Amino acid sequence: MEALYWGCLIGGILFAVVTVLLGDILSSALDGLLDFLSVDFFNPVVIAGGITVFGGTGIMLMKYTDLAAGAHITLSILAAIGISILVYFGYVKPMENSENSTGFSIKELAGRIGVVTVPLPAEGFGEVMIKVGAGNTTHIASSFDRSVLPAGIRVVVIDVVDGVLRVSELEERKGDE
Repeated sequence: MEALYWGCLIGGILFAVVTVLLGDILSSALDGLLDFLSVDFFNPVVIAGGITVFGGTGIMLMKYTDLAAGAHITLSILAAIGISILVYFGYVKPMENSENSTGFSIKELAGRIGVVTVPLPAEGFGEVMIKVGAGNTTHIASSFDRSVLPAGIRVVVIDVVDGVLRVSELEERKGDE
């Protein structure tokens, strides 16, 4: 039984190392090969984690307790299932929903706050910088209220028409009363 536990522990560790080092290469080479395991819970991270925990728990129970072999196996399986569930719901599932792109739609900018970088005339176009994700992006803009907007003031995007942001001053400037 000890050989099985050591095999699972070492196999799980090797799988983790190989996955980290060769993950992208293996992923493209084996693409579609394991589609029959398309259930979300059969994620390689979850399976490898469970096998590793099964082996490690079995070794520790054998070494530090006087339980029977059946109890070692049962407790090791329960620990592997418990850790697999934690890994799935604590790591795999949240990572599936995480943003992995910096792309955005210009229509999503309506309601966002930006700063005028190139002054906007009452009639015509200028430029507005808006923070999107971890960076800034600049876009062609026009004044929604048909008023002159100098560089450096904060504006809010009211609408997007034909790729042009229609903006309005966010706060009234002092002295314009």
